[in-house]
Amino acid sequence: MSANTTDTRAPLLVWGALAIVYVVWGSTYLGIAIAIESIPPMLHGAMRFITAAALLAGFLLVRSGPSAFRMTRRQFLGAALVGVLLLTLGNGMVAVAEQYISTGLAALLVASVPLWLVVFRFAVRDRPKALTIAGVLVGLGGVAALSLTGAEGGSGVGIVVVLLASVSWSVGSFLSSRIELPANPLATSAVEMVVGGAGLLVVGTGSGERLDLSAVTTRSWLALAYLILVGSLIGFTAFSWLLGNAPISLVSTYAYVNPAVAVALGALVLHEPITTQVLVGGLIILVGVALVISTERKRPKRVPEDVDAGPGARGGQEPQPARHHVDPAVERRGV
Repeated sequence: MSANTTDTRAPLLVWGALAIVYVVWGSTYLGIAIAIESIPPMLHGAMRFITAAALLAGFLLVRSGPSAFRMTRRQFLGAALVGVLLLTLGNGMVAVAEQYISTGLAALLVASVPLWLVVFRFAVRDRPKALTIAGVLVGLGGVAALSLTGAEGGSGVGIVVVLLASVSWSVGSFLSSRIELPANPLATSAVEMVVGGAGLLVVGTGSGERLDLSAVTTRSWLALAYLILVGSLIGFTAFSWLLGNAPISLVSTYAYVNPAVAVALGALVLHEPITTQVLVGGLIILVGVALVISTERKRPKRVPEDVDAGPGARGGQEPQPARHHVDPAVERRGV
């Protein structure tokens, strides 16, 4: 293959992977809403992440062998903690909240994660730039506007729960760049998902959720399969590849495209109303997030304090394939 052919294909691959992340992670809110129509929210998450972890672990064992899962007790516990914060609490509460609020409103409120991360940086005396602080204030103003007006398609309970989910996701993202995680990023992701899924199973059954297989609709089964195979695996793979092959300034644009995709799909598929409050509050949040991300990506790179082994989405999830000096707000999304 000639150099010119390679040069031509590279941008196409980048934009193809970016399109996957835009659409797939934006569509997971819709997938969750359909899955929990007949599957309890916590148990749906347990099934999703434990299955995805098994598939990912199997792939990793075939590709790299058992050595890929070599990790110290401290590294395992670090990944387990992140998995609980991101998936058991973060993703689990999003699923619970979607029983009460629209998918579009949930996505817009979750978009505030980068704003909370800046707030946490104050706690460790890492003072952001003035423009970053301005972005946080603007974005949190949008969060307040959506929350206090109780935009149509939302309830007070659902809004509070999804905001708690955002804070938990932010804490997990913040810690993931500051604690020791396994060396192999895919192994990190597998641990996060299996522990996070197990946590959802414990919380779900402990809170009285029961799975009645006869009551689960085909529609919900298909949504769950989509979340496992497309949301957690294909989306994660595309995001991980982007982190190693595209400018982080470009990759980070998913943070304000995903909510727009979620709002559009909610309106098209579930006929969720797009009200003036949702449009104005959501736009304010996204402006704040865009200001934070555009300012932060210009910061000088520091030596390995912000080393992370997982998005994800990230990580979800979702760890990255190589060590990057990237703000965790950009990394930890979308498992």
